[in-house]
Order: sequence, then structure tokens, then C-alpha cells
Amino acid sequence: MAEGHAERVLSVLRDGVAPALSPIAASWRRCLTQHNLDPENRRPPETLTGAELRFAQARMGPLLAAAQDNLDALFQALGDAGCCVLLTDADGVPVDRRGAESDDAVFRRWGLWEGAVWSEAREGTNGIGTCLTEQRVLTVHRDQHFHTRNIGLSCTVAPLFDPTGRLAGALDVSSCRPGIEALTGMVERIVTDAARRIEVKAFREAFPTARIVLLPETGAERASVPMLAVDGDDVVLGATRAARQALKLSDETLRRGLASPDRSTDLDEAERSAVRRALNQAGGNVSAAASLLGLSRATLNRKLQRLDLKRGREFH
Repeated sequence: MAEGHAERVLSVLRDGVAPALSPIAASWRRCLTQHNLDPENRRPPETLTGAELRFAQARMGPLLAAAQDNLDALFQALGDAGCCVLLTDADGVPVDRRGAESDDAVFRRWGLWEGAVWSEAREGTNGIGTCLTEQRVLTVHRDQHFHTRNIGLSCTVAPLFDPTGRLAGALDVSSCRPGIEALTGMVERIVTDAARRIEVKAFREAFPTARIVLLPETGAERASVPMLAVDGDDVVLGATRAARQALKLSDETLRRGLASPDRSTDLDEAERSAVRRALNQAGGNVSAAASLLGLSRATLNRKLQRLDLKRGREFH
């Protein structure tokens, strides 16, 4: 597989169409023309010092704390497939990880470890760096990587956005075993769901006394949940990335004061639809639906009453 990889990468410079059609080819072109990288570079990723890593971890703040249970659950779901789980900051540096002790030596050799720098500018096309550059869920399999030395890896990654809607990092599942490609669709769904749960938890913890309003999902932001935090006077205190995009909100808009739109009939119906979808996915189980929505069971029960969703049907 390694033979001819560098030539294949270099060929994108001669093909004016490929970068427009393929996100991988577009990334390869960035690596060659913007980052001036060599696909035959064999050096391992740069690694932060201990002090630099601790600073990066501290800078992640509440998002790192909010991720802990989901990192455990993600590794429990995919660890047996030979995967490790990485939580990175916005610079592509893993600040936390989960992995099987029996695989640690292999992953450390590959640089899939805390403190390694996996930005696209440093490591070329790779799951973490390219996800952060494009700010969307993606998978980079084996010879789609830019550097020849990385073509044994498969990585599925979702971006993470903080409670202010800004890119804060990424959630990565990586494997060095062949055959993981067959599970791409499943892994992307699992990673995306975990990223959404982390965002929801961090958002709720950032606005602990606020009422949380669910907005309709457009599908454009798979890794972000459209939510508003509203105070007792029905003024919007905060909005997730997806909500900011859907309502065209900026920091300045929120600073000026924005009345919550959820009192309108249309948005009540949109929230009702979001709750119904979660209940359907959970088979009517209120606790499971609450988990999908990032709410407590008590909060979801209050929403069910307000939205008049208990009338005529039984939930458990």
C-alpha cells in the first residue's frame, strides 16, 4: 500500500477537478500548497511537554469534565474492535484518551497519545486535523492519510463545540487494525452521538439555572444540537453552535438581549417534534429519551406536560 502513495498524493496538483469533488483530495492540496508538507516525512508527530499538556488540559475546562462518562462509554462500545478513543483540543492535541492496555504500546508508537500534535498543518490529512479544519464529522481511512507513515490508521472524528458555539476540540476513534472500514457508518453514528451528548452536558452545566429550549434540527450540523438557554424573564442567555446557525445569532445579538422564541406556536411544535423523535427512538422510555436529549427525566417530564404529549398515550 505504501508504494506509490506519495505519487498519488502529489497527483492532486496535476488534477484540477479532484479537490473540488473529494474532501480528501482538497485536504491533500492544502497540505502541499498551504502547509508545504512532504508525504514521505517519516518523523512521528510532535509532542507537547508535560507543562504544555497540562495547560492544554486546563484550557479545555468544563468540556473535559463533561466528556469523561462519554469517553468511557465510547471505549466500552468500540474498544473490543481494537480502537482507542481520544479527546483533543482545538489545536488537535489529545488531552485525554481511553485504550486497552494491551494496545497501548502500538498506539503510542503511532502517536495516538496525549500530547501529540495532530493538526492538519503539522500532520497533513488525518482524522483529527482535517475534522478540525472542516468542522464536520468525517472518517479518514488508511491510504487517505497524507503522510505515508500514517496509512495504517483509520480514524473517525466529530468536532466538539463549547457552550458559546466555538470549536473547542474533537472526539476521535482510531484503529490500527485492517477491516474497520466495514464499520464506518456505525462508528460515525456512535462518535457523533457521543459528541452531541458531551456538547449538551457542557451546555447545560454552563447554564445550570436556565430553561433549555430544543430547536428543530436541519441536519446540517450533525455534531451540534440546536439548543437555547433561557432565563426566567424569557431572555436567551446562550445558544449552541447549531442554534446560532439556525437563528443567525451572534455574540452581539445575545449581549443586546434576545427574547426567547419558544413561546411561539411554531417553535412549540418544533420542540414537540424533537421530543417525539427522541421518544420514538427510545421506544417510549422516558429515561432513555431524556438521555438522548441531554435532559434529566424530571425536565423531560415537565416538557411532556407543557407540550401536552402525555395525553392519549402512555410513556414509561
